[in-house]
Amino acid sequence: MATNSTHDIIRQTKNWVNDVVIGLNLCPFASSPFQNNSIEYSVYCSNSLEQHLHHLAESFTRLDESTDIETSLLIYPDAYQKFDDYLELLDFANHLLDVLNYTGIYQIASFHPDYCFADSEKNDASNFSNRSPYPMLHLIRESSLEKALASYPNSEKIPENNIIKLRSIGYKKMQEKLNSIIV
Repeated sequence: MATNSTHDIIRQTKNWVNDVVIGLNLCPFASSPFQNNSIEYSVYCSNSLEQHLHHLAESFTRLDESTDIETSLLIYPDAYQKFDDYLELLDFANHLLDVLNYTGIYQIASFHPDYCFADSEKNDASNFSNRSPYPMLHLIRESSLEKALASYPNSEKIPENNIIKLRSIGYKKMQEKLNSIIV
């Protein structure tokens, strides 16, 4: 259970975006919305899946209504501590995306402190491309993503390059980096 205030959780998340996602260039498209303060950070401290799905639907509506919000991070500091529970949330979230007819408009990226790709070991440093201080869902505008991918050379190599980079840094150093962010 998170003992930090909402302010601390957002600060830590911003530090993670800046130091890990942007600092290691894991997502070459994150810098602009971060610098333009067009990332919405929402912290949900309840443990209710139903409430979280309701908040997700509200987040889609906010993105529809505001061009000032480029992308949203929905942060769950007190829920989904087990990765399998988080994957259940992700399944429901993607189903809601489809039911609300947002497929092709928004995309959901997933981040969790214990993220583990299906084809990797838990202590594989490549998992840090999706490891975050807290369980979270990242809502991305498809149109922005398509535009960014079209203007980035060899964008299809981003995941492969991240694996190489993270493995060269190593599991221990990446875990230390993530741990240092949540103090």
